[in-house]
Amino acid sequence: MTLTTHGVVGGAIVSLLPTSPVLGLCLAFASHYLLDGIPHLDYQIRSASLNPTSAAPIKYDTALLADAITIGADVALGVTLALLLFETSGSIALVACGALAAILPDALQFANTRFPHEPLQSLQTFHRWAHTCKGIKQPILGILSQVIFLVVIVIAVRTAATFIK
Repeated sequence: MTLTTHGVVGGAIVSLLPTSPVLGLCLAFASHYLLDGIPHLDYQIRSASLNPTSAAPIKYDTALLADAITIGADVALGVTLALLLFETSGSIALVACGALAAILPDALQFANTRFPHEPLQSLQTFHRWAHTCKGIKQPILGILSQVIFLVVIVIAVRTAATFIK
């Protein structure tokens, strides 16, 4: 899944549990692994420096810059959409943290390439295990499937929120 999808789902989860923020953040973090089990489109990481399967030295080149812009925009969009869709008065920090908690496992993959020690190694092993091998190859279908998934999540959370209140 894109970081946008992870972020929106993480924000949605914590928005449903405002009185249990620690539980909400833990569930947002765990949701990353569950979502990665669903067939989806992953964009290509161009820079070996950021690739979670290599520990290449950081090389400041156009590939790194392109990846930094892509990843940064993906994170920003995920957090922004989570806030726009699920923030209520007083919950801005919680929803933003929920979005970031759901995105965190991908950042930990990079950390593991730079510092391959526990608990990062175990998290990386689990991440690889949880991630589907059946990705979507067609970009249009991959993007459309994640948009539809997010629409379903938003409708489900908004419906659940009316019953919780």
